[in-house]
Amino acid sequence: MAAIDATSAYDRVKKVKEFDESKIGVKGLSDSGITSIPQFFVHDPETLSDLKSSSTHASTIPTIDLSHINSVTHRQELVEQIKVAAKTWGFFQVVNHGLPLSVLDETVNAVKAFHEQPHEVKAKYYKREEGKGFMYASNNDLYRTKAASWHDSLQVWMGLHRAEVEEIPEICRNEVVAWDFYATKVAESVMELLSEGLGLEAGKFKELTFSDSRVVVGHCYPYCPQPDRTVGITSHTDPGTVTVLLQNHVPGLQVRYENEWVNVKPVPGGLIINIGDLLQIISNGEYKSVQHRVLANSRKESRISIVMFLNQGKWNEDGYCGPLPELLSPEKPPVYRNFTVQEYIENFYSKGLDSKSLIEKITIRN
Repeated sequence: MAAIDATSAYDRVKKVKEFDESKIGVKGLSDSGITSIPQFFVHDPETLSDLKSSSTHASTIPTIDLSHINSVTHRQELVEQIKVAAKTWGFFQVVNHGLPLSVLDETVNAVKAFHEQPHEVKAKYYKREEGKGFMYASNNDLYRTKAASWHDSLQVWMGLHRAEVEEIPEICRNEVVAWDFYATKVAESVMELLSEGLGLEAGKFKELTFSDSRVVVGHCYPYCPQPDRTVGITSHTDPGTVTVLLQNHVPGLQVRYENEWVNVKPVPGGLIINIGDLLQIISNGEYKSVQHRVLANSRKESRISIVMFLNQGKWNEDGYCGPLPELLSPEKPPVYRNFTVQEYIENFYSKGLDSKSLIEKITIRN
């Protein structure tokens, strides 16, 4: 009985609130030298047993060389490669994308420098006002999820909801603004290939404002003293159109493929691209958004990843979104119903990170 009483006496809501209001983040917990993690970071047995059965799958996500993207003779081959990757894996790495290695290094170093600042310096940026400007917090879904994950994040809105430059901390300001410019260029080049892969004009996705709403998120996964009891980020799919990921050399990212978790090895100079739920819907299921997660970091060095989430800026005049009419025919009827921007937003912010919950809601059942 004593054990039961001890468990029932644990006030999770209170402990989460205390952690949040301390503004210390998991980096602060890690730096303090703790040897066991707070209870609200501990995940359920099902999640933890799944971590232990992670795949040693020999294959990894496709790597696509973009050096001949403007070559008339090679472009169709590239379109085909990206189409196959987007239909099967939902993830691929691009190399020779045209961005200087110095830009990649400077971006990672600047985000790392922000997270390594003393607690009292970072604390003044700590808040939970998503959807605009700049914010720094631990777990954007801290109050919406059953178990917290071992990461902190900075978040900068660009594009339509762009943060004022002065809002971005000086330690990473120039690098984040530059990254928004460079990563958007790569994303739009890849979107052209994805558009052509569906038989559409190269500029169709840009015309549909698929890159107009953007947010740059800089994750820090510090050393975790009990990596077998929690995760870096829970398994989820991304909600938007396309995601661009830059990471340092510390591993941890896994992608779900053929019912197994596959480790993604960072390729020096490479960028990872993945398909979001919205693009799966708009492509009428041709392209796939795929579950992915990050394991808790057992290394002393922090894992740093910079993620750019791209999203549709302007929705149809009637306020609805769904499969593109051009992709539909009697032979290929819509797989999903149309839905409103309000449904889309509420679905994301009403719960913790999850996988394809919107897609499940709007799938047409025959």
